[in-house]
Amino acid sequence: MTVGFSIALIVFSLLLMLLVLMHKGKGGGLSDMFGGGMQSSVGGSSVAERNLDRITVVVGLLWFACIIALGVLMKVGS
Repeated sequence: MTVGFSIALIVFSLLLMLLVLMHKGKGGGLSDMFGGGMQSSVGGSSVAERNLDRITVVVGLLWFACIIALGVLMKVGS
């Protein structure tokens, strides 16, 4: 079980790094390549940016849950 959570933590870590790099900074980001560069004047941010934000938050929460689960498993195992 610990091995499964460790593998999931590695996968979520890599995915989280990729998602954070895709966010637009002050000068634009990698998300511009995937359609995030066109901004709506009404909403302030495009649908692609909002979806990217949501996906990043979900992956971050899953990453945090894996860390907590690994901590609990290691504490119980000792």
